[in-house]
Amino acid sequence: MRKLYLQIPSGNKAKEDIDFLMSQSGFKNVAIHCSSHNSIVRFFAKLFSVILLLFHVRRKDVLLMQYPFKKFYSLACILCHVKGGRVITIVHDLGCCRRKKLTEQHEIKRLSHTDVLIVHNEAMLDFLKTRGFVGPMVTLGIFDYLAQYSGSTPKKDTDQIWQVVYAGGLARRKNTFLYMLDSHIKGWLFSIYGKGLEQDEAKTWHNIVPMGFIKSDDFIKASVGHFGLVWDGSSIDACDGEWGSYLLINNPHKTSFYLRAGKPVIIWDKAALTPFVLKHNVGIAVSSLHEIGEKLSSISIQQYATMCANVQKISAQLQQGHFFLQAFHSALKEL
Repeated sequence: MRKLYLQIPSGNKAKEDIDFLMSQSGFKNVAIHCSSHNSIVRFFAKLFSVILLLFHVRRKDVLLMQYPFKKFYSLACILCHVKGGRVITIVHDLGCCRRKKLTEQHEIKRLSHTDVLIVHNEAMLDFLKTRGFVGPMVTLGIFDYLAQYSGSTPKKDTDQIWQVVYAGGLARRKNTFLYMLDSHIKGWLFSIYGKGLEQDEAKTWHNIVPMGFIKSDDFIKASVGHFGLVWDGSSIDACDGEWGSYLLINNPHKTSFYLRAGKPVIIWDKAALTPFVLKHNVGIAVSSLHEIGEKLSSISIQQYATMCANVQKISAQLQQGHFFLQAFHSALKEL
């Protein structure tokens, strides 16, 4: 049995990390190399890479697909099966949920071409099962995150105010909650990193400190703060809207990013990733951002130190690709 994959440039950090882990773990890349930025050239390079599966795949080979794989996912699965190969698919995003580019029925039909599905968590597994997916599924747990640096353990003194950080798009369209939060911050400070901030409103803030944009590796290496906030949507009382409600079944890559930066996380208590956070004691869960001050005030210095030590353990696993490799081996057993 050979392990194959198609390395298709996407600019997606999670996909690129899995490409790297596959290349380091003995998988064979059978895609045509394409360094062009021309969309037409890239389109045909991807198409020919899929067609050439007829020549690359042998009986009992395993092809790992990363989903979404725009335009040619079903064709790649069909060609692999024609040659007697099997397909394992790892899901990054579901088009029927956040961007609504597919109906649920269409998405299930497309995913049904795979032999085994690697999904984010139990909530996503249940979501797909109730929508009609009948094939075997295994859960990832959390996305790995490869980085040049590892974040150091934050220090917390008894008389030091808690500091929470947020990194991501700061535009109101995606994160309306940011523009509602300042007056509700009590007993902690909030630093935000990213692009798209509406400067006029930010000038009126007293408890939110805009830090500008820095590269991901620099954030991991040098950002200061005790917790990273995992929150999306238009409300401070729940994660709602197109982006926020997706947390009900999604593993946000941001969580892995904070953990690699050495920071425990604050996450919505109804998020699908919350059981992982609480099980491994790498953060706290809140039902509303109003609760953050009270929750933080109840954490002792020792409890926080234990949380940070757990973060370092998980961070090391994220750098090693532990969760992807574990899920892939579980998927192999389902074939």
